[in-house]
Amino acid sequence: MSYAGNRLINDADSHLMELPSFLVDAARTADASCLANLAGALGGQFDPGTLATGAGVDGHPAHTAERVDELIELGDDLTKGPKWHEALGAFNGRERKVALDMLGFQRQVIFSSFCARLIFAAPDNRGAYASAQAHNRAMAEFCRADPRLLGIAMVPLTDVALALDAIEQAIKLGLAGVWIGADAPGGRSPGHRDHNGIWARLAEAGLPFILHVGSAEIPIAPEWMNDGEPGNVSARGGAEVIGSKDLAVIHFPIQRFLSALVLDGVLERFPGLRGGVIELGAGWVPDMLRRLDHAVQIWSRSEPQLARMQRLPSQQMTQQIRFTPYPFEDVGQLVSESNAELYMFSSDYPHAEGGRDPIGRFTRSMATLSAQDQHKFFADNFNTLYPP
Repeated sequence: MSYAGNRLINDADSHLMELPSFLVDAARTADASCLANLAGALGGQFDPGTLATGAGVDGHPAHTAERVDELIELGDDLTKGPKWHEALGAFNGRERKVALDMLGFQRQVIFSSFCARLIFAAPDNRGAYASAQAHNRAMAEFCRADPRLLGIAMVPLTDVALALDAIEQAIKLGLAGVWIGADAPGGRSPGHRDHNGIWARLAEAGLPFILHVGSAEIPIAPEWMNDGEPGNVSARGGAEVIGSKDLAVIHFPIQRFLSALVLDGVLERFPGLRGGVIELGAGWVPDMLRRLDHAVQIWSRSEPQLARMQRLPSQQMTQQIRFTPYPFEDVGQLVSESNAELYMFSSDYPHAEGGRDPIGRFTRSMATLSAQDQHKFFADNFNTLYPP
């Protein structure tokens, strides 16, 4: 038996936990001087003195054999065990293969944990793209241990030519999707004509674009954390850990990006393009769909390009975009306000935000849904982004 039991489940969000040398070990020598400072970003999040590691059978860092045996003893309770770097398979692909057997998921998407803002907010293109390509090689190496592991590349869109080169690298590496930033790339709307080649290539290659926590700066700036109460604290931290104020608005930059993408006609021009919005919740999605449909219906006279749409935005999104709710959100309610094709399961393993029993929490929130719609959530909707 496994944690998933007899249920068919595809996991749309999990993570590897980078070690300080993650980028350096995968970089070309010529790029080493301009790489993002991953070791600095890990400060306060990773203490090598508390992590028992050794060289795995593949030569990569791994937990000690004794520690692996202890974690395997957790069995079906793996998600209730240690998180972050202490979890089984956190930074070693062969260990993740074992963890995936224990979890029982058919396939699992892998994101990095600390690299996103280092790459998407890099001060210059040279550092951004050198770091992205090192990241992508390291991601492919991690996922090489098992074909069920679907690695996600990182590609800044600020420079179209460099972005296309990075996409070609991701294709050659066998990565399954492209994580992008949610800012206006290069000072342009995502629907700018200069980006048509990017969207066309992704659609042709069958690679979804991904918007994830880390695609944008958290909208709550430090001054909003100043409540004059020195005893108050925030849960905000590294590795995508957000606080209560962050939760309320974390989707704003992603909603802006998606709205511009749709209203600029990108999904209409490229019906084969697919996209995923991951670890940003989904409670805001039904309202976004309504707003976009209203925008097209009301402004099509004053903005004639909108009148040329053959499908309403809600139809475009249903056919081409997928979202992962947080485990505390009511999936049944989301489906009742929109439709069952939009949402898919994620564990967030081994991050703490995924909780100790994501399958149980999601199942309880879907008690009102048919068995068919529950199967869409746990398995089928995933296949829209990652065909079997």
